Amino acid sequence: MGLQHGDDRSARKAVQPRLWTPAHGVCAFFGRALDLIFPPQALDGGARPQSEGLSAAAWSKISFIAEPLCDGCGASFDYAVGDRCAACQARPRAFSRARAAVIYDQHSRDLILAFKHADRLDLARLLSAWVGRAAGELISQADAVAPVPLHPLRLLHRRYNQAAELARPLARRHGLAFLPDALIRGRATESQGGKSGSGRRRNVAGAFRVPDRKRRQVEGRRILLIDDVLTTGATAEACAKALLAAGAIQVDLAVVARVREIEAAPI
Repeated sequence: MGLQHGDDRSARKAVQPRLWTPAHGVCAFFGRALDLIFPPQALDGGARPQSEGLSAAAWSKISFIAEPLCDGCGASFDYAVGDRCAACQARPRAFSRARAAVIYDQHSRDLILAFKHADRLDLARLLSAWVGRAAGELISQADAVAPVPLHPLRLLHRRYNQAAELARPLARRHGLAFLPDALIRGRATESQGGKSGSGRRRNVAGAFRVPDRKRRQVEGRRILLIDDVLTTGATAEACAKALLAAGAIQVDLAVVARVREIEAAPI
């Protein structure tokens, strides 16, 4: 009995040779050759590094967050005392879990502010990789990645959303759906800088929503929300509430940096 047309096509396809792809060694060779012609430069402007990234001096000053930490807000513990810190036990947030790559201090602040306000989009890949390393567990359980949105007027002024620039490569690297406009900021809010925790919550209350036409991107999904800095968590919580109201089954949060204590800080 002869093959049917569909089976015949499948058989031919199975024996067709694959297009040539360069071996890992070939890629590595050309990568080293390019490094000789265009040596990697330190993103912080310091001494030339061995590979793309920060200089050794700048790298050594960054305070990376490691376990043990609070599963709720990502704060580091001096020693293991349980899954949640006292603040998270006292007032659970709308987002289920949070992770931050580094402590927001005088050393990480300059990088983040340059990325956020000085058109340093070249820092996006590095900072996104930091987030990916810190939030590996959350990423493995997520269905989609969504950035904290800017109001259209602020986006017009800044020209890019720093949270989206972090979320896009993260989603691509881990094969997750990227939802750049599933969540919108429908109301222009004042800067959160200098406000108390309660003031920040009032400032962003009701500011975020999921448009009806985007609800299907959110419904039934575990969403990983991405932002640059976690201060009081007010913005992330307002975003999480909007995503949950639109049908998300869980919202987690991943950021580049968090303040040592959940308090107001100028950023």
